This record gives sequence, structure tokens and C-alpha cells, in this order.
Amino acid sequence: MPETAAATGTGIAAAIKQHGLELGFQQVGISDVDLSDAEQQLVEWLARDFHGDMHYMQKHGYRRSRPAELVPGTIRVISARMDYYPEAQAASRAILDDSEKAYVSRYALGRDYHKVLRGRLKKLAKFIEDLVGPLGHRVFVDSAPVLEKPLAQKAGLGWIGKHTNLINKDAGSWFFLGELFVDIDLPVDKPAKDHCGTCRACIDVCPTQAIVAPYVLDARRCISYLTIENRNSIPLEFRKAIGNRIYGCDDCQLFCPWNKFAKTCVETDFAARHDLDVATLLKLFAWDEDEWLARTEGSAIRRLSFEQWLRNIAVALGNVDTNETVIAALRKRKEFDSALVREHVCWALAQHGAA
Repeated sequence: MPETAAATGTGIAAAIKQHGLELGFQQVGISDVDLSDAEQQLVEWLARDFHGDMHYMQKHGYRRSRPAELVPGTIRVISARMDYYPEAQAASRAILDDSEKAYVSRYALGRDYHKVLRGRLKKLAKFIEDLVGPLGHRVFVDSAPVLEKPLAQKAGLGWIGKHTNLINKDAGSWFFLGELFVDIDLPVDKPAKDHCGTCRACIDVCPTQAIVAPYVLDARRCISYLTIENRNSIPLEFRKAIGNRIYGCDDCQLFCPWNKFAKTCVETDFAARHDLDVATLLKLFAWDEDEWLARTEGSAIRRLSFEQWLRNIAVALGNVDTNETVIAALRKRKEFDSALVREHVCWALAQHGAA
């Protein structure tokens, strides 16, 4: 970094943050790379097997909590957040209360956020390079072993709540995070302070009691894990609690008091596609694989396979009020060529006394 630029580090940091806002981020912050406290928490969490089958959480050893080992030369991390909440929260709660509707986690209704944030962060990196000269950097959007929430907290973007999501006191928690690892010295921001207090709304509302203690999530019980990361059968003990949630779960955010400050998203890329915000379970269950591929193209939902999609909807259909239309739709899938789907279809039929 040129000496003249080093002498105006505060000004460069301010310019970076301002340009981040111009690129569509709602906030940008800067932190150092010391994650020793978070590292210890991660080690303890892994030791308790709370990561389930997410073996990638262990795969990279300490590189997840040591940015300079993941990307040699890194001395600062620029964290950015972008709002995504597409509607009034009452609308999402109404979907949850209508068992015939399909609930898709609100982050997955629109375009895949990885692509949106990655593109903006690359532009931010180019801006910095034009400002200071050659820049060693790497962009991350939930795409590598990065402890993004502890980094964002250190950068002042919010605090990690009892549900383990990041909360901003002025904007709630409905936002995505992305990081830019850089090899230039910049002034760091003050870490955000915890404002959860004695509140335990997220703990009490969790359908599967996945938040086993404040700030501790057992992913193996979490509906987001069960419906997305889990590639196998959904354990019987959780199927009724899943309700109509076919991709992820937002309950801990929907009922968090801080989200009264959440802003409705203006980013058109995150607007709901193909009526996924209001679709019925029966409509989505009727899609064949070609239609599913077409309607989820460019979506985070593609993290699933088609059989996982049908598995999840079969469970949800097992939780609706019994009627002949639902039973008929399930019976059409009873001979599907996936044993995983057949198992969950049979369970759903049994819930309606139609096994």
C-alpha cells in the first residue's frame, strides 16, 4: 500500500464504506483477524456433534477461525450486510398458519444471494484496488470456511443473538453477509454489543427446541438443517413439528422483537419468484423434475435435490387436515423411484389413515 494511502487510512476506510452503500449494501464494517474466542466456541460445538452431517464444518481445521491461514497475508476483513426481507412479517406468519400453503425460508424466495453479494463485493475490491494500488484479496459469500458472524460482530454490523443469527439494533436480522479478506492495514470498527438481555423469544418459539441453550444451536434438531443439509430420512420425532416448512425455517427471526426494526427489501433480485411466497403444497408437489429445475434455476433452493424437495413436501402434506385431494396426490407419488420419497409419502398417508 502506498505511503500516502497509509497516511490516510481513516479516509480510505470511509471511502470503502461509502462505496459499499452505493453498491447496494446497507452497512460495511472492518475488523482484524483475531477470532480466538469464537474459535474456542466452535471447537466446543463440534465436540458435541451439534453440526450433524455437516462434515465440512470440521474439514478445514482451524482455517475457519484463522483468516490469515485461509488466505495468507490477510490482516483485515471487510464485512458487508445486505437486507433481503421481501414482505411484511405478518404475511410470513400467515403462511405458517395456513397448513395448505408451503413455507419457504424467506432468503430463498428470490435469486441466489451468493451470486448477488459476490458480484457486489468484487466491485468493491476493484474500487479499493483503484484507490490504493495492488490489492491481495479474496471474496467470500457463505462459500468457504469463514466464521462470518463473529467477523461481522467485530466489524460492528451486529451481535450474535441467542438464536445464533446476527442482529442489528436498527435493522433486525433479515440480511445476508459477505466478506472481503484484504492484505492492507485499515482502521477497525468497534465490535457490536449484545442487546438480547433476558429475552428468550427465539428459544421458546423454536418448533423443535433446537436452541438448546442461549447462543447454542443443535443443528441436528433445526428445521433448516433437517430440510436442507440433511440428505437422508427426516427423523420421526421432528416430522410433525416441521408443519408446512418445506425449505428452511424462519421462526426464530419472525418472533424476534428486534425485527420490528427490519426494513422491507428494495433489492429486486430478492423478490419472490414463481409465487413461491404463496404457493400451495399441492401445487409444488405436482411439479415434475424438469419443472422443478426450470423454476428453481438461479435459486438457493438448488442446494436441494429433487428427491429432497419431494421428501419435504410429503412431510408437510402429512401435517395438513385430511382430505381426499391430499391423499390422492400422495398416492400418485407412492411408487416414485426414490426410496427416500416413498418412505415419507407412506408416512404422510399413514397420518391420514390411508397407508
